[in-house]
Amino acid sequence: MTQTGRSRGSYAKTAARRREILEAGMDVFAEQGFRSGSLREVAERVGMSQAGLLHHFPTKNDLLAAILDFRDDRDREESGIEIGSGIEGIRGLLRLVEHNMRVPGLVELHCVLSAEATSPDHPAHEHFVRRYSWLIDGMTVSFEVMAREGQLVAGVEPASAARMLIAMMDGLQLQWLLDRDSVDMAEETRRSLRPLLTVEL
Repeated sequence: MTQTGRSRGSYAKTAARRREILEAGMDVFAEQGFRSGSLREVAERVGMSQAGLLHHFPTKNDLLAAILDFRDDRDREESGIEIGSGIEGIRGLLRLVEHNMRVPGLVELHCVLSAEATSPDHPAHEHFVRRYSWLIDGMTVSFEVMAREGQLVAGVEPASAARMLIAMMDGLQLQWLLDRDSVDMAEETRRSLRPLLTVEL
């Protein structure tokens, strides 16, 4: 095997190992919260030593940052969401809700970490501040585009509609986690949007 072949094989193994660690970390932090979840527990779930895990992620904060980026990248890939693209941005958000119903562990992680991260000293605080700003700004633009194209009911204020949509989705996630048989998050989101729109979703 050439040196290049060995390098590619080593890189693939490292990437696969990192993905295993990230998925285990998501599970541990979703179940126990970031502060209570330990690197030792994450390492045990992937069958490696804590020292081995630290080779990939030197600190717990590094692992958390990588998990949050991993989750966001996977969300965008699964939903094909295009924030700020008018009605297609809203449809992408609905696809994301449908995707979330298939991955309860990620929804649990989001709910736990977003609540913990309200504390300014939490390592994920700035991530969630940026994430909510990006979501609300993007949805505001989507509603503004829809208003110009006659797809938004007259009198609906785009920025307010964006904030209400994101707040409603967060509340639905919590209700769904508590009783998954009582809430269809995607359908409830559609129902809340229909009175605002002049077009079908």
